[in-house]
Amino acid sequence: MSRRRRIYEGKAKDLFEGPEPGTLVQYFKDDTSHEQKKGVITGKGVLNNRISEYLMTRLGEMGVPTHFVRRLNMREQLVREVEIIPVEVVVRNVAAGSLSKRFGIPEGTQLPRSIIEFYYKSDELGCPMVSEEHITAFGWAGPQDLDDMLSLSLRINDYLSGLFLGTGLKLVDFKVEFGRLWDNDEMRIVLADEISPDNCRLWDIKTNEKLDKDRFRQDLGKVEEAYQEVARRLGILPEGGPGDVKAPKLMQ
Repeated sequence: MSRRRRIYEGKAKDLFEGPEPGTLVQYFKDDTSHEQKKGVITGKGVLNNRISEYLMTRLGEMGVPTHFVRRLNMREQLVREVEIIPVEVVVRNVAAGSLSKRFGIPEGTQLPRSIIEFYYKSDELGCPMVSEEHITAFGWAGPQDLDDMLSLSLRINDYLSGLFLGTGLKLVDFKVEFGRLWDNDEMRIVLADEISPDNCRLWDIKTNEKLDKDRFRQDLGKVEEAYQEVARRLGILPEGGPGDVKAPKLMQ
């Protein structure tokens, strides 16, 4: 692989400078973590790359603007460089995770309507929950940015809920991130990061079996098999199963 300069090192992905101005190479790792717990899910990077490529492409076809350009190989994809808004948007359809704990709602309870929550993107602070007032007061995003993020999040939820339903999966909740994409002097809000079992809760419709990162968080076992099952249901499981590609060589 060509030597590239690493722009950002994350817990599950690294970003390298792209082949053209305004582009980055997003590299998917097998590393995973939850609070203080860390581990490796063999083949996760390969599967998440394929799953995110598929979902980003489908959303793009439905008119949702994204940073995704194309998949480069088993672990890398080309994306547009964006200014990430430090706010994570969580859309909840079914009670699970922190929402169940905060309000004492039994996990699996269907919510009366989809609920949107905001979290400040800061690992050091534990990504605290914030309000729209916090977001606008601290200048993380303006009112119009927020309106765009809300509208896009609901469109993503509607489309993905139907798509997963067709594969026998229930979209319980998911987290998305957005960025500002600059084109000359014009700016637009686009979907960034990834969409995969790392940031979606996906349950089997008939059995409520969890097929996402909760299997790692809750020590349920068969984590690799769960990610593979999601890819299989979407019809994109790599032939021969997840393989491996080494990271690009870094510039000294």
